[in-house]
Amino acid sequence: MAEKLRAVPCVKCPMRRLPIFKPNTAEEIAFIERLRIEQVGVPAGASIVREGQVKPPLYSLFAGWAFRYKTLTDGRRQILNFLLPGDLIGFQAHMLGDAAHGVDALTDVVLCHHARDKIWTLYKNYPELAFDVTWLTAHEEGVIDDALVSVGRRSALESVAMLLIHLYKRAHALGLTEGNELDLPVSQQHMADALGLSLVHTNKTLRRLQKLGLFKLDRQRFTLLNRGAMERLADYFEKPLDARPLL
Repeated sequence: MAEKLRAVPCVKCPMRRLPIFKPNTAEEIAFIERLRIEQVGVPAGASIVREGQVKPPLYSLFAGWAFRYKTLTDGRRQILNFLLPGDLIGFQAHMLGDAAHGVDALTDVVLCHHARDKIWTLYKNYPELAFDVTWLTAHEEGVIDDALVSVGRRSALESVAMLLIHLYKRAHALGLTEGNELDLPVSQQHMADALGLSLVHTNKTLRRLQKLGLFKLDRQRFTLLNRGAMERLADYFEKPLDARPLL
């Protein structure tokens, strides 16, 4: 159950101070403030969007971690990607109809709830901001493409290394790391569901990578020990993350 919170004014959003996000004009920020209905909290493990949900809400993730997924009729789950602050939720459903995937809270999250009926005003009156929002959805497809390469072509060692270094880089850009350490709420089951591996294989792979001295993972505390080796193993030399829009 979502809990209504006291909203942080958009102009004072702490994420706007981060270099990873593009600056907005005062007029754009004022529109984003009008677009937002409220700010709500959702507890860890709760559903944010249900698969097949009719006209799901449109959110942006203000704080916490979430993940998008699809399930088969027998309950098997494929995690499509992990969502961090600044990511949009429900935008694809707005364009295409009912929700084609579910979104669950990985940790306690705070969401900015936006008015779906004002999206066309965004495209009509703020085309540059609208293009940025469209870019965000296209960027998500690129993330899924990388995950598909892991599932289809990378070995288990390469896939797990790629996922961990990717999440570390994203979290670092958001100021969520402390030195080379990160509170990583992604469980081994989440990794297995994202990479198409069994839980046993995921566990063995994590232990093998730690024995190689690439990182430490103690409960949910991740420490990156050899970034260069992780990137080489994963064949994942992503350029510095582009500045991205913030809705």
